[in-house]
Amino acid sequence: MTSESTAQDPAHADGVRPREAVFEQVVEGFGTVRVVPVDPAADAGLIHSWVTEERARYWGMTDHSREQVLETYEYLDSLTTHHAFLVHRDGEPVALFQSYEPDADPVGECYDVQPGDFGIHLLIGPANGATERGFTGNLLAAFTAYVLADPAHRRIVVEPDARNTKAIERMVRAGFVLGPEIDKPEKRARLAFLSRDATRIPG
Repeated sequence: MTSESTAQDPAHADGVRPREAVFEQVVEGFGTVRVVPVDPAADAGLIHSWVTEERARYWGMTDHSREQVLETYEYLDSLTTHHAFLVHRDGEPVALFQSYEPDADPVGECYDVQPGDFGIHLLIGPANGATERGFTGNLLAAFTAYVLADPAHRRIVVEPDARNTKAIERMVRAGFVLGPEIDKPEKRARLAFLSRDATRIPG
């Protein structure tokens, strides 16, 4: 059982009000999942510590300095078609979530973009979900609910590195249908799609 909102959490005990969430979902037996916009200056250190680990090699930033990470997310923050978010579970950052409009992204040159397509990237933070059964599945369900809360989004698109079999298998378990492999400038990727109809979410 879940409940959803876009309300802001109450102030912390120290009086500092957290960033406003674009989406919040209470997942029974899992916790409160909040999706908050990345603040490049405040979050560059955390993101850098995640993306430069070997386990994040398919994210393509293992050789980036903190300054390069900051520049990347400042650039994303300037766009209206691409967005970056940190995902918190019960107040702790556990994942980096990015969204984009495929027709405004290089991936849009690699397949036939359909009206309502909406792309996402997901990086689970270090040690999060490594041993907890259902961790990634619960996060994916929350992201899906967030994306499809907008009725204009008819189909979710992902394009993990074709070598990242673990991520591809995870998407299939979540209900994504595999598409073709595509060649992007930085990688060979495997497309996968999740339609609104397949999620039983109205709209």
